[in-house]
Amino acid sequence: MRTKHLIAATDFCVYHQLEQTFINDLREAGLVEITVVNETTYIPETELQKLERMIRLHNELDINVAGIGAITYLLERIEDIQEEIRLLKNSLKLYE
Repeated sequence: MRTKHLIAATDFCVYHQLEQTFINDLREAGLVEITVVNETTYIPETELQKLERMIRLHNELDINVAGIGAITYLLERIEDIQEEIRLLKNSLKLYE
C-alpha cells in the first residue's frame, strides 16, 4: 500500500509533543481513523484537521477522551443542522 497521503504517527506525535497512546485512545474510542502499513501506524491526511482539534481540546482545556468524544459529536450535529438550515433556506427561496 502506498503511504503518499499518510503521516507516520510517530512523526505526528513528536511534532505535537504527545504520547502515541493518546492517538491510540482516540482510535479505540472511534474518534480518529488510523492506518497500519507494514507494522507502522499512519494517520491519513484527511484526519489531520480533526485530530489537531482534538489535541487542542485535550491540551488547552484538559478534556479527556470521553469529553472529546462528546464535544466532537455535538460539533458534528451542529454542522449537520447548519447544513440542513442552509438547504431549507434555499428551498424557501423557490417560493418567494
